[in-house]
Amino acid sequence: MNSSHPSPEILAAFAADPIICEIIRSGRPLPSSRSEDVYFKLLSSIVSQQLSTKVAAVIFRRFQELFPEEYPHPELVLAATDEMLRSAGLSFQKIGYIRNVAVFAAAGNLEHATIDAMEDEELILHLTQIKGVGRWTVEMLLMFALERPDVFPVDDLGIQNAMKRHYGLDASGKVLRLQMQQIAENWRPYRTIASKYLWQSLDNMPK
Repeated sequence: MNSSHPSPEILAAFAADPIICEIIRSGRPLPSSRSEDVYFKLLSSIVSQQLSTKVAAVIFRRFQELFPEEYPHPELVLAATDEMLRSAGLSFQKIGYIRNVAVFAAAGNLEHATIDAMEDEELILHLTQIKGVGRWTVEMLLMFALERPDVFPVDDLGIQNAMKRHYGLDASGKVLRLQMQQIAENWRPYRTIASKYLWQSLDNMPK
């Protein structure tokens, strides 16, 4: 997995915000997590919902092992019975969501060329059509699997906690989100990188 520090050009874009500059300067290089398999990443995200990283990893591994070559092709997921999927440790709700992703993928909606051609907000609207896939899930996909440079997940608890700590924010709810968005305007067009360093500053990087 490749790691890299931001280039001088990227660092220069943060010059208006000395706080984030210091967080980045004292941080570690960011590992690359790029993946073109959006379908697989969505399945993994659904399995991980409301579970610890450790438990999610065990269940997702069991889920993969249900299929030849440990890859859950959409048609195989759709052919799998409830009992088979339950045996991996999946709840009925998550089984429903996983099937929704498989149906969406089988219809050709997750092709790399389709995904690649879409702007961030367009892609969020496209993928949140899938029941069980929310805005936060797609933002994580954009930031990690697709490495889109300018995503700011304002509803993420880790980002909220990091910004409260580093920027001395003590508001909550809508007021907090508004303050966060105003600060993050200084980070365009690299809000993803700033967000990743904020997570890192709390040792709280999403998996």
